Amino acid sequence: MNIYAPVKQNLSLFEKHKATIERAIEAIHKREYYAAYPEMPSPAVYGESAEADQKKLFEAQLNSKFERLKQSHDSFLNSDEQSPFTVEKLGISYPAFADSTKYISAAQAAANDWKKTDAQTRAGILAESLDRVKASFFEIAFATMHTTGQSYMMSFQASGPHAADRAMEALALGYQELTRFPLKLIWEKPAGKVNLKLEKFITTVPKGLSLAIGCATFPTWNSVPGIYASLITGNPVIVKPHPKAIYPIAVVIAHLQDVLKENGFSPDLVMLACDTEAKPITKELAENPQIKIIDFTGSSAFGKYVESLAGKISFTEKAGVNSMIIDSVADLSAMAQNVAFSLCLYSGQMCTAPQNFFIPKAGIKVAGQQVSFEEVRDAIVAAVKGIVAHPKMGPAVLSAIQSEATQKRVEEAKKLPGKVLLESQPVPNAEFPKIRSASPIIIEISSDRKDIFQSELFGPIAFIIPTADTNESIELAASIAREHGAISCGAYTADSACMDKIAEQMAEACTPVSFNLTGNIYVNQNAGFSDFHVTGGNPSGNASLTDPEFVLKRFTRVQARVNG
Repeated sequence: MNIYAPVKQNLSLFEKHKATIERAIEAIHKREYYAAYPEMPSPAVYGESAEADQKKLFEAQLNSKFERLKQSHDSFLNSDEQSPFTVEKLGISYPAFADSTKYISAAQAAANDWKKTDAQTRAGILAESLDRVKASFFEIAFATMHTTGQSYMMSFQASGPHAADRAMEALALGYQELTRFPLKLIWEKPAGKVNLKLEKFITTVPKGLSLAIGCATFPTWNSVPGIYASLITGNPVIVKPHPKAIYPIAVVIAHLQDVLKENGFSPDLVMLACDTEAKPITKELAENPQIKIIDFTGSSAFGKYVESLAGKISFTEKAGVNSMIIDSVADLSAMAQNVAFSLCLYSGQMCTAPQNFFIPKAGIKVAGQQVSFEEVRDAIVAAVKGIVAHPKMGPAVLSAIQSEATQKRVEEAKKLPGKVLLESQPVPNAEFPKIRSASPIIIEISSDRKDIFQSELFGPIAFIIPTADTNESIELAASIAREHGAISCGAYTADSACMDKIAEQMAEACTPVSFNLTGNIYVNQNAGFSDFHVTGGNPSGNASLTDPEFVLKRFTRVQARVNG
């Protein structure tokens, strides 16, 4: 008897990648450092000519059709993609359906074999796809750079190795949960002279069609965890990228489709569904009753809409209003350099970037000596100036502004209440003279203007806020996180009791805290296999990358019992 037995089994790819999957599961449990994919673009790892070859591939792809996808389609759609560095259209068109419901029917038709496939086969295929993606990290880097405005190095790391690590994390965690319990067992209960005996079978049933809605700033890093979490648990996926950031995730999906087809599955199991800003299809897809799971990264307004849809399981990352609480430091310069870099990195266009800097108006202790508020404030402003003015560091760290809306927001920030301590200015880039860029604007504002600084102002906009004392700083940071959401929090204190209080209050607001960071570790960074990105406990998002719930809610366990 073989009730609910998987109908497809191909263990060759699982055996090939088994050691990596098991090592990933071990790292998830221990929360230690682990990287399945090296983060530096080393020729020794990725090939002597890989970077040059893939740059040529990227350049050849511009102003042409993206024909590597194997999915069903009836036309090609011209994208809205524009490079923030050259301010020119990429000119790429992608396979598309004119009718969005065709994505639904095509993905559903592809789903039957996959949902009946054993976890080992799924895991092997998905792990193999990441190996194929690894061979395209440089192309993905150039594609990310010229859609998001990230620097080349950040584009390589975030959209390549770091994204692949997050995908492997979701894959490994999903595989662990699918195999946590035996699928078949004999159950016996002593009952006097005769034992009661049952044969029990467990099957894992996918929740259904999944929709992954991408963002413009991190088109792969924020998308692949949900894509791989849904696929490992047996669900087909429609990927709806941001209209201005399609190319990077299209490369990933092309590799996925290749491996699926090679192993006897329909490439329509994971489909790219492109649209334009003029004719969006996101709501059409999201509201379709056949869509059961939605992964979303983006604005709070649209995230709330996603969360409100009846009959859907949603995993959202929305806006966060992130704070820096400065109480006392050992080295003022080291602190200022660290927080300035965090603010400047990718021009503040990271969901973990700090916005509000709370400093007691009476000043702080620096190595045990009292230093005025003005000295602390001016040290931060000077550190930002130093990065912006540096001819090499400035363009490399700040890079480009992804959208015209963000640039306009920065330009209009000078009209906000408060004292402008540092005006925003363009950041010249010798390689890209037409670059869309903006350095941080820093505004000193009173602590009673919470109406201004309690909302996320996406981009390089920062507020320095003098408070009555550190207690008020903590209260403001925690209340904003509770009411409006926060994804990160930085804190500097040399007092253990103060550290405990900050940790406790921010934990109550479900916001992680990074204490006393200096050197080359920044509040912006999150490590796969170790850091939980977004807690799911405050309004910044309802999901965490990658907590077990991120995969568990994508399938259901069903049991059958047969009298022995």
